[in-house]
Amino acid sequence: MPHSVLRANLHGKFVQPARAGEPLAGKTILVYAEQGLGDTIQFARYLPLLRRQGATVILAVQPPLIKLLQGLDGIIVIPLDQKPLPAFDVHCALLTLPARCGTTLDTIPANIPYLAADPVQTRRWRDRVDASGLCVGLVWAGNPSQRGDRMRSPRLAAMAPLFDVPDVQFVGLQLGAGRQDLIAYPPPANFLDLGGEITNFAETAAIMTGLDLVISSCTAPLHLAGALGVPVWGVIPFAPHFVWQLGRSDSPWYPSLRLYRQERAGQDWKSTMDRVVADLSIVAEQRAAAVRPMALAGAA
Repeated sequence: MPHSVLRANLHGKFVQPARAGEPLAGKTILVYAEQGLGDTIQFARYLPLLRRQGATVILAVQPPLIKLLQGLDGIIVIPLDQKPLPAFDVHCALLTLPARCGTTLDTIPANIPYLAADPVQTRRWRDRVDASGLCVGLVWAGNPSQRGDRMRSPRLAAMAPLFDVPDVQFVGLQLGAGRQDLIAYPPPANFLDLGGEITNFAETAAIMTGLDLVISSCTAPLHLAGALGVPVWGVIPFAPHFVWQLGRSDSPWYPSLRLYRQERAGQDWKSTMDRVVADLSIVAEQRAAAVRPMALAGAA
């Protein structure tokens, strides 16, 4: 849903006042998403802080995120376009919460994981994956309607060198228009495409929870893996989204995240992917070396 539509649905339509920093104890606050899916996942971590201030919290979000975010304890989750809205006293946009909470790099809420997958769903999806090797989820493109997506999305062809790393089972998590890349570049036998079966982010979370690692472009699944505490490598452009800052390979937002930055502006991802391939080869070999003694013991 375009951002302009989100704002038209909610922003500026309220009789109730916007929150101005007043105490929330005993009040109901409506918090609404007004940016992308990844932003909603990232900043949902602030909602428990409002609850701890004594508020009843209603969260209005994009439909693909409803089932996932219903796992936030005590938060009432509704679709953005719900009519009529539940009763509330004050409202605010989700992305205003870091400023309202006085967030600095040292005070980012980092109680990870703050999202969780359904255990039954996790087991169901895990049964689909061959776990004999390292299991790695892949996402290579974001929403093409977002400005700058062409610069942030390496696409499947750029990630193809990963498939040459031995002892790795790749799991496709790509949704949306980026799935067209599978037609132009049919993946190899060590690639299991689950993206075509995913209907919401709760299912993506269940799949991710059963994986060893996720490698993703700068899009919503990158944030989801980080929020779940799943090891995740982010392949990000030279001029990245502001939350990734500059000149660092980690992120204070997600302790399980490692960033691989494009070395120069443009769409040349080769040097970036060379570093990802080199590091993945090391991880896969370490995993294989750890499994070999157990396999030999079992054979004996």
